[in-house]
Amino acid sequence: EAYGFSGAMSGAFLLSCLLFAAVSRRQRGPYMDEVFHVPQAQAYCHGRFLQWDPMITTLPGLYLLSVGVVKPAAWLLGWTGSVVCSVGMLRFINLLFSAGNFYLLYLLLFRIHQKNKAVSGFQRILLALTLAMFPTLYFFTFLYYTDPGSVFFTLFSYLMCLYGNHKTSALLGFCGFMFRQTNIVWTVFCAGNVVAEKLNEAWKIELQKKKDERVSSRKGSFSDLTRVLQFLVEYLLSPKNLVTLTALTWPYIILVSLFLVFVFINGGIVVGDRSSHEACLHFPQLFYFLSFTGFFSFPHLLTPTKIRKFLLSVRKHPVQYSLITVTSLFLIWKFTYVHKYLLADNRHYTFYVWRKVFQRHELVKYLLVPFYIFAGWSFADTLKSKSIFWILMYFVCLLAVTVPQKLLEFRYFILPFLIYRLNIPFLSLYRQLLELAFYILVNAVTFYLFLNRTFQWENSDEVQRFMW
Repeated sequence: EAYGFSGAMSGAFLLSCLLFAAVSRRQRGPYMDEVFHVPQAQAYCHGRFLQWDPMITTLPGLYLLSVGVVKPAAWLLGWTGSVVCSVGMLRFINLLFSAGNFYLLYLLLFRIHQKNKAVSGFQRILLALTLAMFPTLYFFTFLYYTDPGSVFFTLFSYLMCLYGNHKTSALLGFCGFMFRQTNIVWTVFCAGNVVAEKLNEAWKIELQKKKDERVSSRKGSFSDLTRVLQFLVEYLLSPKNLVTLTALTWPYIILVSLFLVFVFINGGIVVGDRSSHEACLHFPQLFYFLSFTGFFSFPHLLTPTKIRKFLLSVRKHPVQYSLITVTSLFLIWKFTYVHKYLLADNRHYTFYVWRKVFQRHELVKYLLVPFYIFAGWSFADTLKSKSIFWILMYFVCLLAVTVPQKLLEFRYFILPFLIYRLNIPFLSLYRQLLELAFYILVNAVTFYLFLNRTFQWENSDEVQRFMW
């Protein structure tokens, strides 16, 4: 398995290097958000650490790390002049992060599914390769964006959490926060893993005491959920339990406290350009995420068996599904926001998704509700192997990281998708190969469009390219 993984990782890195060369040849200068990121990193390279572009919304983690890697490398290799901290050199940092993400995904799969002896080493390597090539993340490997580094430190933090090294996990969570402020949610997720584990242990003891085998801690009906929530409140109101949980999660508590101090001093989460990044209750973002996940996990979520199970569930619980439908319609009616960037920038795929689907007719966004409900049910169904407390904790984090975002941006879905995908059971080898083939196809189309299907705006001489 070690040789197989080494071969897969080497092959993927070689392919990435070839793509990197192609992208760098066609797009030599900064593109899109690189226009802000590259000059900022270059200012740090020249020692101007007090210089800051007010259009940048994230903390300077990417720029500090870039200088910390590029400067020593330049000194060791004797590089001078414009090559140091050039656009290509800065982009190469993300190529290194991409390789690191591949390794972390493999280690996480090994840790999360270690009790499943039916999973072969080949399947683990294949799934790690597939997730490393996840199109929305993989594309930004070749541009100087915060996404690969943000994913790297968050996954690393999660891995350390699973191994019980919570101080290291919190420190890596801080690094992830320095790349993107919303990563604080995944620090809470790591703490939630510890809490969910303790809750699950206590819940099993509670069930054993009452000798009630009908209620499972892993899957249950709506009435069972009420009972679980009641137990959750009682458990968390106990001072003894709170002291125990605090002793286990104090590194994360310190980090979240520092985050709250930062928000208070900064006057918000966003560092710059707040007018374009205002928080709001954009509940349909959850529906967009479920659709996004359904699209990229269709071999797992859109199977004939799942459709039959869903229809049977609707037949068994018509009242509950009616309430969910009405609630979804209300949330779409009252809480749909359309960001000015979504309507104005025709370089992003979201522009075309919105124009071709949602703007066709006012009723389209309501007619999609049945698909959202199926996507949500299928999504939850694939997580039924996890404890109910883990599922509740994950959904709270999912809401926290998606709902406040006004802009529909697929990059915001990368981390919640990866954490979901890491935790669902392995399926057949055929479905895994189908998923990998689909990702390769999407990546091929994406890079073809970016490299070859360029266009220009009427009021600009610059070449424009399609991208996520």
